[in-house]
Amino acid sequence: MSPAQKADHPSDHQADLVIVANRLPVDRVHNADGSVSWRTSPGGLVTALEPVLRANDGAWIGWPGSADEEDVEPFVEDGLSLVPVSLSAREVEEFYEGFSNGTLWPLYHDVIAKPEFHREWWESYVEVNQRFADRAAEVAADGATVWVQDYQLQLVPQMLRAKRPDLRIGFYLHIPFPPAELFSQLPWRRQLLEGLLGADLIGFQLPGAAANFVRLVRSRVGHKTHRDTIYLPDGRPVKATAFPISIDTAGFEELARSEGVEQRAAEIRAALGNPRKIFLGVDRLDYTKGIYSRLRAFGELVRDGEIDVEDAVFVQVATPSRERVEQYRILRDEIEMLVGRVNGDHGRIGHPAIHYLHNSYPREEMAAFYRAADVMVVTPFRDGMNLVAKEYVACRFDNDGALVLSEFAGAAQELRQAWLVNPYDIDGMKASLMEAFAADSKETGRRMRAMRKQVVANDVSKWARDFLDELSSLPEQHDKHVRRSRAG
Repeated sequence: MSPAQKADHPSDHQADLVIVANRLPVDRVHNADGSVSWRTSPGGLVTALEPVLRANDGAWIGWPGSADEEDVEPFVEDGLSLVPVSLSAREVEEFYEGFSNGTLWPLYHDVIAKPEFHREWWESYVEVNQRFADRAAEVAADGATVWVQDYQLQLVPQMLRAKRPDLRIGFYLHIPFPPAELFSQLPWRRQLLEGLLGADLIGFQLPGAAANFVRLVRSRVGHKTHRDTIYLPDGRPVKATAFPISIDTAGFEELARSEGVEQRAAEIRAALGNPRKIFLGVDRLDYTKGIYSRLRAFGELVRDGEIDVEDAVFVQVATPSRERVEQYRILRDEIEMLVGRVNGDHGRIGHPAIHYLHNSYPREEMAAFYRAADVMVVTPFRDGMNLVAKEYVACRFDNDGALVLSEFAGAAQELRQAWLVNPYDIDGMKASLMEAFAADSKETGRRMRAMRKQVVANDVSKWARDFLDELSSLPEQHDKHVRRSRAG
């Protein structure tokens, strides 16, 4: 970091808006000359919150991505005030890979994989959440708004409330929130519920998730509730409601319309042999995404002669994920064996049935894939929203293309004109794949126009604006509680 950057953002900087997330919105880049710089991370959350941060002289608190990196000073990158929080290698293992992704992630995703409950993981989760809360308490100006993001930091709202009762605190959960029967397995269930109740506003992807939370608070913590509002014993109300997240719709469409992306989409089709139809899956390599099941369904269609490999091809992009975790290594091996078996049994020279790409690609390349694909297949077993489905819709500006979508993705609540499938039902998924494959332009156009209307009207900027507007307009009880806290 340059001296100028330090001067621009001294460590005692006070921000009126503070975003607290597991990661900073930038990635470290090691340059050829040995120097280190930062590059803005891709993703809708950064796109949505960047203009809000700039307008409010805000700060973003997060982990910079490297373990055992102590005392990284706050810095400014491209006008954004960034406040790093360090994690040790042990904390990365126990807080992030352990409790966050070995306990909470499978539990919140319908126990597709078995959660592990380890006390040392929980202790690390508490320690790291306290560090994030302490940092936010230092950075936030008097009466500031603090917006905490996602499942890794569910204790931060209460910890922060204890140190800074003057703050207006919001929390948003980007993944599903489970029903009581699953959540109640967690040995530390009450602590997590009370941690979230430190917020004034708790946002979820879907109304059902918000209702699950309110019911759990009523039954497990014993607070009074009415509809989407929880009343704490000290008189402070907490609102829990749905704010479905979205994407930078205009940005994706602009990218899709660009000459470079159109040319690259044509190159992709040509490289695939210009088949009549291209099926596409784009996912992080995760057991919740249903990749194996969809490829199995497609492989059976090829095996049974319903799809010819010279007529159609399936391209599956699987972005590497948590490769140090054993479950993910096993999943990768299983998928690669399935792809090899399908291609070995049914592919022809120059015409494999499935192209499997275990890699990550920039947004421009993904837009080209979306433009090249005739049928987008998004079939997670459980997903909070799934923004890939919305990205595909945003890129289909000429109202063509078909979307096959799991009914267990949050996006299915909004994109109802997709071919909705149960990813556990292989035969049902095969039938929907064939319907999407055979649909005429009139049918796909009717469906896509309706989905595009939804995605255009509800983009990620509206999501952020709706949440922050709701947080700032909460009832007078919040301000009365703050005055009482100060008086006391």
